[in-house]
This record gives sequence, C-alpha cells and structure tokens, in this order.
Amino acid sequence: MSNLRRRKGSEPEKFPESESLINEDEKKEVIETETEEVKKQEVVNKKKKKKWSCIDSCCWFIGFICSVWWFLLFLYNAMPASFPQYVTEAITGPLPDPPGVKLRKEGLTAKHPVVFVPGIVTGGLELWEGHHCAEGLFRKRLWGGSFGELYKRPLCWVEHMSLDNETGLDPSGIRVRPVSGLVAADYFAPGYFVWAVLIANLARIGYEEKTMYMAAYDWRLSFQNTEVRDQSLSRIKSNIELMVATSGKKVVVIPHSMGVLYFLHFMKWVEAPAPMGGGGGSDWCAKHIKAVMNIGGPFLGVPKAVSGLFSVEARDIAVARAFAPGVLDKDVFGLQTFQHMMRMTRTWDSTMSMIPKGGETIWGGLDWSPEGGYDCGGKKAKNNHSRTTGQNGLGSTKSVNYGRIISFGKDAAAVHSSKLERKDFRETAKGHNHAETACHDVWTEYNDMDVESFKAVSDYKVYTAGTILDLLHFVAPKLMVRGGAHFSYGIADNLDDPKYEHYKYWSNPLETKLPYAPGMEVYSLYGVGVPTERAYVYKLTSGGAECHIPFQIDTSAEGGSEAPCLKGGVFSGDGDETVPALSAGFMCAKGWRGKTRFNPSGIPTYVREYDHAPPANLLEGRGTQSGAHVDIMGNFALIEDVLRVAAGATGDELGGDRVFSDIFKWSNNINLQL
Repeated sequence: MSNLRRRKGSEPEKFPESESLINEDEKKEVIETETEEVKKQEVVNKKKKKKWSCIDSCCWFIGFICSVWWFLLFLYNAMPASFPQYVTEAITGPLPDPPGVKLRKEGLTAKHPVVFVPGIVTGGLELWEGHHCAEGLFRKRLWGGSFGELYKRPLCWVEHMSLDNETGLDPSGIRVRPVSGLVAADYFAPGYFVWAVLIANLARIGYEEKTMYMAAYDWRLSFQNTEVRDQSLSRIKSNIELMVATSGKKVVVIPHSMGVLYFLHFMKWVEAPAPMGGGGGSDWCAKHIKAVMNIGGPFLGVPKAVSGLFSVEARDIAVARAFAPGVLDKDVFGLQTFQHMMRMTRTWDSTMSMIPKGGETIWGGLDWSPEGGYDCGGKKAKNNHSRTTGQNGLGSTKSVNYGRIISFGKDAAAVHSSKLERKDFRETAKGHNHAETACHDVWTEYNDMDVESFKAVSDYKVYTAGTILDLLHFVAPKLMVRGGAHFSYGIADNLDDPKYEHYKYWSNPLETKLPYAPGMEVYSLYGVGVPTERAYVYKLTSGGAECHIPFQIDTSAEGGSEAPCLKGGVFSGDGDETVPALSAGFMCAKGWRGKTRFNPSGIPTYVREYDHAPPANLLEGRGTQSGAHVDIMGNFALIEDVLRVAAGATGDELGGDRVFSDIFKWSNNINLQL
C-alpha cells in the first residue's frame, strides 16, 4: 500500500476533496490489513508452540528421571535406617537376628585372630604407574569399585590390567598393585558385598581391625610370583606371627574361592627352607594356625576354567552371544570384545591354578564319572545332619556322563566311546594364519593356527580331564609353558620324591601333603543345590572377523525332558554355581579324611554344606540362605559356623559334617590310593 501511495502522490492534484476521502479509506484498509496479518501471525505462533519434537520428549524424560532420582535419594537419606527392615518384616514376618547379634546374646566373644584370604577377581587393584592414556589415575582402582575407567577408556584399561605375556609379571611402564586393608575386598562394587557381612558380624562379638587381617594379593599373578614381586607371602607370614604374638592365640584362616589354593600354597611355602620358601620350619603351621575354614574351595579345579581359557566363555557369556550373534566377536566401535578379553585373561597366570586336577581318576573318563546317576530334575529331601545318605532322586531321565568335559556336538557327548570316530589332533602340523598381521593388539594364540588346525581340534570330538591339558597345549602353547612352570595337575605316586619340594606342586592337594599339625582343623564350607557348570558342548565357528575365536559353546544344544542337565550347551551338576561339589568336598570327605598319605598327621577334616535357598523377595537382597559361590558369604548359617570356630569351638562342637549332596558317595566312586 505504501508503494501505491507514492505513485498516487506523483500525479497532479485534480480533486483535493475526493483525494482526502480516498486517503482515509486507504488508511482504514491498511489498518485492517495489518490487523489481519498480526492475527494470522499470532495463530501461526500458537501452532508452532503446540508442536512437540523428539528433543523435547528426550529432555523432558531426562528431567523426569533426574527429578525422581533426587527425590528417592532425598527419601533414602531422610528415612530412618530401620525403615527397610520394617517394610521387609511387614511383608515376610520378623527377621532372624544376624549371627553376630545372636551369638553375642549367647555370650560368645572374640578369641582367635582372623585372617581373610580373598579369591580371584574379588580383591581391589589400583594403579601406581601407567602409560599416557592413564593420566590422572594414580592410586585409583582399576579393578573393583565403580569400574568407571572400564567404561571411559576400555582399551587403556585392558592394556593396564594385562600382564606380560612372556614373564607373567608387569609390562614395561605399568605397575598395578593390590589395595591393602579390609577395604581391599569387603565390597566388589558399590552395594555388592564380598567380605563385608562377615566382617560386620565378627565386629558384633568384639573383633576389630587389629584382630582381623585381609591378606590382599595380586590375584592375577601365579602364587609364587606374588612373593617374587610383592613379597605377599612374607607379609602374610609376618602378620600372622604378629597377631599370634600380641593375642596369645592361634589364628583362624578363612580363604575363599581361589584363595583356598593360594593358602594351600602358603602352608607349604612358609615351612619350606629359603630361598624358595619362607623358612618357618616344619612346625610353623602347628604353632600358628587353629583352623583353616575354606569357603567354596576349588581344590581339584573347575571346568569353568577350561571354557574360560579355551573360548573366554561361561554359561552367561554364551547366552549373551546367542542373543547377539557375532556382535561381541566383531570390531564394533573399535572394540573386539572377546579378543581383548582373551588377550587380557590369558596373561593372568592364576587362572591356570584352577584347571581340573587329577585327570580321569577324579573327573571321569569317556564312559563314566563319579557323579553318574545324578538327576538334575530330582528334588532333594532336606537333611541338616546327614553325612552319608545321598539325597538326589534318580528319575527316568538319561544318566549324564560328566567325564567328557568338552564335546564337539551334542551327539558326541552322548554316544558310547566305541562308536566315536576320532582323529588325533596332536599329530596335526599347525599352519600359519596370515590374519596375524591384521590383528595387531588383539593377537591371541589362535592367530598362529590355520583352519586345518581348528578342524583337527573339533574332529577329536571329545576331551576328558586327561586330554584337556593336551588340548590347551595345542591351542595355547605359550600360555601353558608359563602355567606349567607354576602349577601341576596330576596325582603323586610317591610324595616323598624330592621333586615335590618344588613350588609348582604346592597348590595341588593331590601332589602335596598337609602340614604336620594334628591340633589344626581343616573345613570345607560350600554351597549346593545350584546348577553348576560341569561339561560343555562346543561347535567350530567360521567367524566373521580375521581375528575371530574359532570355538564357541553351542547354545542350541538342549537336553529337553530326557536330559535336563543339558541347557544352552552346558551340562550342569551339583555345586555352588561355580565350583562343583566334587571339587569343593572330595579332599575333606576322603582325600584328607583320617591319616592318609596326603594328611600324614591326621588333621581333623569337616564337610559343611549349605543348601541353596534363593531370597523370598527383592527386599531380601541376595538372601541369607544362599549357596551361590559369592552370595554364600552372606549366608547366616555359614557365618555362624565361622564365628563359633573363631570364638573357640571345634568341628565336633559344630556338629561334625553337615551334608545335603551325595559327596561321600561320589568320593567313594573315585579310586584313589590313600
């Protein structure tokens, strides 16, 4: 309209009066037009405001989550400490007193100093020296705690958690050391206890830090190398001597998981002459130790260690692989997860301490196993004091032969040995895999094998505890050379042979003697009633990456109703989810029972089993009656047994053996010279 006015203004003025009227009309039109435009703009703006974008939704959702989180955090800090217990009791009824409270009411007090020996992976590790990528992590936990660095810089974390592939010690420029004190293993991660519940209950009957000692060590190293690098065995010796000297009482030692093998090694080391041993003399254990209460001890190894070394798998990992086939094996976002995990864990020499010991004599052969007849679907009749009666019912299901620890194919796991067609892999010449040059920092020993070598391994069909070592020597020779220098897996013919004075035999109870200490007691405390990995069905994979791991648990192998022990490619037996009952219980049930060549002084031994009962509801957390490998550390019955012994009770005063499984029957099925 303004342009229109300019044009009209340039014309000669002919009708002044009519022009003024036109100008007024034009002004009205302009005003009306502008008003309409403003109204239209307002409508448009309103429509724009009503639009809800994806970004708006995300921001709102994040804000909502943060608000709820802060509100719940406020409630948690504001509510009385007894509120969760009040809610739990309102639902489940009154909770029993914790063992420490119960025993304090009975008048029990602290007597014998207590030494804790943590197992594999449960002890914290912190950085003392690292490469440039670990800047700012001095004395920060790399293992345990929140595992924050694993998420922030995973490749750097793997690099610093790995040991030297040749020496089994620190790589150049890296020093990772165990955390010291009770905090080293009280919690594995925030909210996930290991020793914390036991420590708290000991405190309730009068224990404090001066009467409790956490024997922290770097669980990645071979046992003897913990002394070579950190003098960990010497520290344990001096701390025990100090506790005995200041209290006037012998110590009660409580090892858990791999810590059981570590302390078995210690008892031989401390009495052996220097420089290989601690030079304490043949009566050191008799003078300093009242009892050794082994919790979840893998005395004879665990099949899980084999699958971990062979394909860096266990039941849970295999299931995850089945849900996302190929994803974890490939180079996703620059992370070849399984290859990095295998490269790292194969530098941890300690894992080789848990390879099954005793060969087919202990674990069974092609057509038999000590647990033959075990019914995975059978229900057990509860019995708190039985020592010889097996509780597992025998149904109409097929008997499982657990002696075949690895089978390639479901059929190979079941067919009689006379029908097995096998080719000996040990005669196969290993070719060279040209993918090695492309694998760079995810190199594993599989890169030194070709396709024919992989096929030769699978064509052998079945591996027992007697041939597992040959298999590992074939697929991981460098790993086994290091392992063979520090650990042994056989059965001694003559324990008086001088060769058994070498430290590589000290953690194998079948190739070493208990100390001469008739006044000492040895306990085996472990959970039962939890499906535990005992044998595996494998398959050969073609892989989708140059550096792939060629063997994988076959999760499609299912036993169905005829063989319920086979699920997802894993045969389960009785145990605590990690350690089979056979491994945890045999030595105390038979190998060390009475005076034997493995127990020359007749140290009293006791088997104490804890039947697994899962928590009734979420409010119970991990439960107080769990028999699972780590959760058992919060089992009230186990804690009560430990506290009573620490307060002075003997095994007979506890009630002797407490057995729910068929451990005595299975032990009698093993023909071992005693």
